[in-house]
Amino acid sequence: MLIEKAARRLTLLSASGVIIRVYRNIQLGWQPFGPKHFEGDGRTPEGHYRLDHGLENSAFHLSLHVSYPAPDDIAFARSQGKSPGGAIFIHGQPNGMTVRPMGDWTAGCIAVTNAQIEEIWALVGDDTPVDLVP
Repeated sequence: MLIEKAARRLTLLSASGVIIRVYRNIQLGWQPFGPKHFEGDGRTPEGHYRLDHGLENSAFHLSLHVSYPAPDDIAFARSQGKSPGGAIFIHGQPNGMTVRPMGDWTAGCIAVTNAQIEEIWALVGDDTPVDLVP
């Protein structure tokens, strides 16, 4: 999986690099530019991670957990006396919401439409690599 923050694009790729699906107009943290360093900074991580589990029952329509923070993320945050945060997910819209929020609104997650997360959920599994790039 490739997530291009500036392009607002999520691309699903096969193991050999063939494009399976492209999702546009993804939504990010409310401070989308730059890598996530600390809990509460509103940024979406940048780097190489994995999808390590899914949640069917969360505050959002389906959620796929991104393995942030990695050891380097933890070390950097600790060197600054802060927490790196966590709970970064690729998810649908907030449960009970009938209209998609405008702009970037998450606390650092990647939000897609409910229909998109249903398709992504069906196509990926645990341990899927996720590259998040600026």
